[in-house]
Amino acid sequence: MVDVTEEEMDNCTFRSDTVLSDVHLHCPNKRHLMVRLNAVGQPVFLSHFKILWNAEDLPSEKHLREAITEREYQYRSGNELCDEDRNNLNKERELNSEGVEALLDDDGDLDVVRRPREASDLEAEDLLRVKVYPVILTKGNDDAFEDEEQECTCSDIIKIEHTMATPLEDVGKQVWRAAFLLADYILFKWETFQCCSVLELGGGTGITSIIMGTVAKRVYCTDVGEDLLAMCEQNVALNKHLMEPGRGEVKVKELDWMKDEFCTDPEAPYSWSEEEVADLHDHCTVIMAADVFYDDDLTDALFRTLYRITHNLRNSCTIYLALEKRLNFTLRHMDVTCEAYSHFRNTLNDLENLQDRKMKYTVEPIKLDFCQFLLYERIEQL
Repeated sequence: MVDVTEEEMDNCTFRSDTVLSDVHLHCPNKRHLMVRLNAVGQPVFLSHFKILWNAEDLPSEKHLREAITEREYQYRSGNELCDEDRNNLNKERELNSEGVEALLDDDGDLDVVRRPREASDLEAEDLLRVKVYPVILTKGNDDAFEDEEQECTCSDIIKIEHTMATPLEDVGKQVWRAAFLLADYILFKWETFQCCSVLELGGGTGITSIIMGTVAKRVYCTDVGEDLLAMCEQNVALNKHLMEPGRGEVKVKELDWMKDEFCTDPEAPYSWSEEEVADLHDHCTVIMAADVFYDDDLTDALFRTLYRITHNLRNSCTIYLALEKRLNFTLRHMDVTCEAYSHFRNTLNDLENLQDRKMKYTVEPIKLDFCQFLLYERIEQL
């Protein structure tokens, strides 16, 4: 049990430079257990995310789309209506067209009679209010998570330790939508990544690497900062139930985009061995990154790192980049802009137009009409 004073909570989570991920706000009926404070005093939560597949239908056995019910698949992939839904929609349209004239007042304005609120409505609203997050829970004798912990031995639950609010420099400790989007694509196209060697840049909490680890042979999940990498390593350990022995491996390593070399100091935590660097260069065919384009300097450093690593790879490589286009009002432009996204696009264009005799980069957007396997809000800005 962790005791946190009100003053400590305010200093930790709600300062003027606080950045808040809203992924957890779109997980109805999910509780978030505060398990500890990290090295810098930030509350660390444990959240459970459900994968929409059957436990016995793992990717190596059947195509994941077969594990989704027909109704879910129609909703996720094509927005097609079943006969019952289509009939209900037609009836609703007929009632609307016939009854609209009866709702007009003497001046021709729409006059809608609203039903008085009942006590049951107020009770239902109160119940919903109880479920607003974040909620801080602590473990006691009658642990509220006892049933949920037992459920988490299944192969359709991901357990992730994360923070909910941090300064900008610690945003990797939160869970972001683009990580879920990239995880969805991995689950949808799992045959593409089967038995691959993969590198993730800016892995953060490690959720995308963990999903990739269910199908790939080896995943190097990289980021910078000992506290963040320790959290990521803890998440990999929490989700060993998703990866059968000998089936997939996730290695947490430090990779600083501001440096030109891998950290190979054996005394440094999360450093690379010479064998691991050689393995990456000899076998890596997939590189991925999610929601890491929010700072222009970091974006430039990332693309320099991408060029340096791909230049040393023995095989051709596919790079998957997922991000959320965040709109902000700026005083400089006196308009709503997306400067971080614009800089990312310009840098991506420079990479595609790069004149290199040994290498050529091509860019191809991916349509977002593939199935959704994780519960989050897939907004149009992704």
